[in-house]
Amino acid sequence: MQIFATGTLDDALNEAVENTNALPETIRPWVVVAIGLLAAVLITVVVSFILKRMLRRIQGMPPERTLRRMPLLLALAFAFTKGTVGVSFAPNQWVTIWQFLLFLGLISSIAWLLIAAIGILEDILLARYGQDDGNPRRLAKMQTQVGLLRRVVTALIITLAVAGALLTIPEVRALGAGLLASAGLISVVAALAVQSSLANVFAGLQIAFTDAIRVNDTVVVETERGTIEEITLTYVVVLLLDGRRMIIPSTHFTTTPFENWSRRSTEISGFVLLDLNWNAPIEHLRTRTRQLLESTDLWDGRTGDLNVTDAVGGILKVTIALSARNPGDLYDLRNYVREHLIAELGRDYPDALPKPLMPGAAPA
Repeated sequence: MQIFATGTLDDALNEAVENTNALPETIRPWVVVAIGLLAAVLITVVVSFILKRMLRRIQGMPPERTLRRMPLLLALAFAFTKGTVGVSFAPNQWVTIWQFLLFLGLISSIAWLLIAAIGILEDILLARYGQDDGNPRRLAKMQTQVGLLRRVVTALIITLAVAGALLTIPEVRALGAGLLASAGLISVVAALAVQSSLANVFAGLQIAFTDAIRVNDTVVVETERGTIEEITLTYVVVLLLDGRRMIIPSTHFTTTPFENWSRRSTEISGFVLLDLNWNAPIEHLRTRTRQLLESTDLWDGRTGDLNVTDAVGGILKVTIALSARNPGDLYDLRNYVREHLIAELGRDYPDALPKPLMPGAAPA
């Protein structure tokens, strides 16, 4: 279980042991261990200082996530402690147990350090793409793909760390040799047991790299409109208009049709429908619609037309075509135009509005 048999670390530790020969035998091993821990702290401080200054130069990096010292400190502390215990204490049962526990801690801390490093790398990539203000779709694509890759690599690191820790136990290694003989049967049973989960995992990867949906896309799923908030390996989180969150399996987006309102761009068009009497001032409404659109920043200037699209049963069907930069602006713009036109008609042309029917009453 010794992992530092040769190399620079052993040379340094041996030198530390030689320099403490003058100390009493009961104190000298603990002093060597303390020296190793102090070296771990000093190296952590120096490396953290250097990396922090380097990361500060990257524009867009979130300051609260630039660096985590704890994984690096623990990895170095376990490594130095394992080395110092091995060279300063006489071999016995208790030292063997401590070496084993320190090795498990070293594996865990290295896995944590790798996961933290992947998180920092993700922040660096997103910070660089976030500087491209003219292409937010590219940033959304990177957020989706890099986020999924981080989850895949994180799961792989955790799996390897757990496997490495278990393989340090002789009984587990012996058990593993027996399991390999029946690996074919086990793999078939496992595949059947997790078929649905694996399908969602592959569907999540397909979503990320086929670019069907991205983070912040506006979609209509199961007759509900919302925004893609998060894409994981097995499910997608859709934030609905009323604040609810719909959790949808990834396979839904690869097997079921859905609407993506911002697939190529966030620009979108919509309609405002009005039912009016025959005497409605159409030209006045057309002029007022244009004035209302030009008075608000919600309108993007592409489409703003008012037309009578039908006339049935004494009612005019008035359709106003609008456009906006994104679905949220379009929603507000439709409400803005509808409220102002109805208020002005009720104030200046009340006869143009149809009379509401009482429940059970026949139309006049």
